[in-house]
Order: sequence, then structure tokens, then C-alpha cells
Amino acid sequence: MESSSEKLSLSALLDRRVLIMLFLGFSAGMPILLIFSSLSVWLREAGVARSTVTYFSWAALGYSFKFVWAPLVDQLRLPLIGKLLGRRRSWLLLSQCMVMVAIWMMSSVDPATGESALTMLALAAVLLGFSSATQDIVIDAFRIESAEPRMQALLASTYITGYRLAMILAGAGALFLAEYLGSVQQSYDFQAWSLTYKLMSSAMIVGIVTTLIISEPERSAKIENAVTENLKLVLLFVVCALMFIGCYILTSTPASLLRDLLSDLLANKQLAGVLVEMLRLGFAILSAGVAARSLTKLGLVEQQTINFSYVEPIQDFFQRYGVATAWLFLGLIGLYRMSDIVLGTISNVFYYDLMFSKSQVGLISKTFGLVMVIFGGLVGGVLALRYGVMRILLLGAILSAGTNLLFLLLAQTGNSVPLLITVIIADNLAAGIAGTAFVAFLSALTNIQFTAMQYAIFSSLMTLLPKTLGGYSGSMVDSIGYSQFFIVTTALGVPVIILILLATRQLDIDASGRANGQHQL
Repeated sequence: MESSSEKLSLSALLDRRVLIMLFLGFSAGMPILLIFSSLSVWLREAGVARSTVTYFSWAALGYSFKFVWAPLVDQLRLPLIGKLLGRRRSWLLLSQCMVMVAIWMMSSVDPATGESALTMLALAAVLLGFSSATQDIVIDAFRIESAEPRMQALLASTYITGYRLAMILAGAGALFLAEYLGSVQQSYDFQAWSLTYKLMSSAMIVGIVTTLIISEPERSAKIENAVTENLKLVLLFVVCALMFIGCYILTSTPASLLRDLLSDLLANKQLAGVLVEMLRLGFAILSAGVAARSLTKLGLVEQQTINFSYVEPIQDFFQRYGVATAWLFLGLIGLYRMSDIVLGTISNVFYYDLMFSKSQVGLISKTFGLVMVIFGGLVGGVLALRYGVMRILLLGAILSAGTNLLFLLLAQTGNSVPLLITVIIADNLAAGIAGTAFVAFLSALTNIQFTAMQYAIFSSLMTLLPKTLGGYSGSMVDSIGYSQFFIVTTALGVPVIILILLATRQLDIDASGRANGQHQL
């Protein structure tokens, strides 16, 4: 039995689709740190305040709302290139080109020149977040549709490996390159950062070439809307997006006044800021929802189209697992990556504040980090294939929370290269194992009839709260210090462990990779 299991693992690892996901994972992983940690160090060197720096992480909130336009990506065939490449590949190519353009735009703006430059950089970062989130929608659907459920854990492992390799290049590699080109902590050089981001943009060629040479996956039978209905859906999305943006802009002044009022009442500026921004975000979402509802009633889009695009995928999920169990799974999805995303938003700034050079962080990440991210991703996939996704999901949650304590030790120790090596090794190993198991878990929950929409909802929920809270990580550190901050991020992992134990009682992911609800809570 053991030998057959080993043969299964080896043959699966050599599958062509596994290699494809390695390259597509690389393409998906390139943009994220160019919005988060690498951009944070660039802004800090340019003299931007720490609290403002971490606010830039909100530019990636497109990842958390991608379910809104996932139906467009899923159903709308792009003109010209759609016929030439197919639905999935055409959207992949478009989103990858948009990612390249957005990174190039960021490379042309010097944040040290004032508020207007910061605004332009933020807009370019938002475009990057939107484009990258669109690419993720397509890659997730491509992965699930291109292989049987049994293969999803291994596809997830090579996807995560490629993703983390790209993160090392866009994170540690970008820091190393910017320093090599002449931008250091004591002497900021915009041209060094500009060239660094241009080179990061060119790395997206890996994804583009992969998209051009792979084949379109065989899709499950699915109702396809008429072209006019798809165009109406696009118009509805544009109107709602403009409503969301308009509400956010118009509430800027009232939000500032309310923030000052709450700061005095609560005697806590950071808490007041969080509450006001959450209210502001909620109001903008509500306004966009009201606009969508009104336009649907006026007949802009057929109710049947809305039902198929948005309502039926959600109904399917709750019907398959039951209301209580479905909410349990959604809670787990929303909290699973809380600990590492909140910490990751400020990790490079933390290294910067401990006076580690960019070349030190880059070199250690490129050596020890590179080995451990590959090892962690592949081990996570093989372990999930052998011992089950839920067990490895639990292991990943424990490791992700536990490694945060090493950041606490580093904060108390100070500038220690051996300890930095230990932190980076542990962080990448935990991320590889946890990420692989989590992607396999989300894939198992997805009904292939609603691939893009359901997975987009899951992955959006996965990042919404963590990235929203991560935007305040700089303010939190200013308020409580690094040591207390790392204790808080470790504690965020405890509810996740409890939810996994509860979810394991409700869900069985069998040998084929399919999820089966066991009983209702």
C-alpha cells in the first residue's frame, strides 16, 4: 500500500499540468509584494510616514472584492483574442499585460516629490491590485477545470511554490536590486527603485509565454449568456464601481470630522480610524448594492442573468453544506490567513527598522527562504495527498501562528543575522505548507459548475478582513510597539485552530479530493 502511494505521488508530480501551475503561480505571485512590503520599504526610504506606508496595502483590496467582477471574467468572451485563444487564456493574457503596465506606471512616479505623486502612485497600485486579482480569478478557474479533484492538492503545491518564488523575487530580489543600484537607507535614490520596478514588470513575461503555449481547459457544460446580456452586465459593473468610488470620495471630509470626534470620545486615534474606515467602506458597498438593485429593477440586466451570475453560486454552496456548516466554513476562510497577512504587511518595514540592510534580507531570502518555500510547498502537497487536507490545514495554521513568536524574539533581540535566518526559514516553511493545504481546501469546496464565482468568493473573503486590518499595522506598531504587535498576530491564530477542529467534524475530503459534508452543526 505504501509503495502504490509513493508511485501515485511520483507520477502526479511529473504531470505536465503540475509544471504549468508552477509558471502560472509565478505570474500570480509577482504583483503582491510590489504593493505590500517592497513598496513599503520604497516609501519609507522616500521619507513617507510609517502609518501612511501601510495604508497603501489597501490598494490590494481588489483581491477582496474580485467576486464582484468574477462573473464577467467567467462568462464574457473577449472580442478577437477570445476566439483566438479561448475564454480562459484570453483573459489571462489581458490581465497579465495590465499587470505589466501597472507596475511600469508605478516605476515612473517618485513618492518623495509630494502628495500628488503619492496619489498617482496609489492609483497605479490600485490598477495593479485590480489587474492581479483578475489574473487570480482566471488562474484559479483554470487550475480547477484543468485537472480532476484528486490532483488539486499537488497542483496547489506547485502553484504555491511558483507563487512564493515570485514573492521572493518581487520582495527580497527587489530590495537587493534597489540597494545594488544605489538606494540605501541613508541615501534614497528614485532611479534605483524605478529601474527595479521596471525589471519586475518584465518578469511577467514568464506568465505571458506560459499563457501563449498552454491549451484551453475543457470546460464543464454551462449556460452561456448572449453577448448583449454580457455587455449589460459589464455596464452594470461599471456603474456600480463608479458609485463605490464616488461614495468613497464624497465621504472623505465627513469621515475626517467623525474620526476626530471619535478620537476624543474613545481616547484612541487608531481605533477611531479603524471604525470610521469600516463605516465608510460599508456605506460605499451599500451604495453600490442599491445602485445594482435599482438598475436591475429598471430592466438594465435580466434578473435571470443576475441569478445565474451571483445568486445561484451562493445558493449552491449553502444548499450543499447546510446553513450552519456553510457559515462555519466561511468563518474559517475569512480568518485562516489573518495572522500572516497582518504581519506580512509590515515585515520588511520591521527588518528596515532593525537596521538590516536590503541586501542582507534579500540574500537570506534568496538562499534559505528559496529552499524552504519550495520544500514547504511540495511537502504540503504530498502530505495533503497522503494524510488528508484537513490535517495539513491544521498543521499549517499552528505553524503560521507559532512562527510569529520568532518575530517577537527577533524584536527583543535586535539586529541578529542568525536569528533573521531562522525567522525567514520558519516563515517560508509554514507559508508553503499552510498555503498549499488552504488552496486545496478551497478547491474542494468549489462546485465546478460555478468555478470562477465560488472560488473568487472564497479567496476574496480570505483576504478582506486581514488586508483591511493590515492597513492599520503601521499605526498599531506606533501605538503598542513591535513586541506587543507580534503577540497580537500570534493570538489571531488561536480562533483559526478552533474553527479547523470544528470544520473537520463537518467535512470529509476524500481520496479523490472531493469535499463531502458529514452532518450539520
